[in-house]
Amino acid sequence: MPTEPLQPFAPPSGFPLHLAISTGALVGWILAAVFLFWALYTLVAIYHWIRYSHAARVAYPAIAVHLGVSFGIALYALSGALLP
Repeated sequence: MPTEPLQPFAPPSGFPLHLAISTGALVGWILAAVFLFWALYTLVAIYHWIRYSHAARVAYPAIAVHLGVSFGIALYALSGALLP
C-alpha cells in the first residue's frame, strides 16, 4: 500500500476537454443569434401581413406596433431601463 496520496490521471495531450470561450463572447453570439431569429421572423411576418392580408389597412399599423414593441423589449433587455 503506497504511503503517498493517489494522483489523478492527466488527460491525454491534444484532447480539447477545456474550450477557452469567454463569457462575453458567448453572450455576444447568443445575442447575435436571437437578433438574427428576430430579423428573419419580422421579415417573414411583414411579408405575410402585406401579401396575404385581406385588410391592408390593419397590416401597416400592426407592422408599426410589432416593430415598436420589439424595439422596446430589446431596449429594455439590453439596458434594463424602460426609457433611456
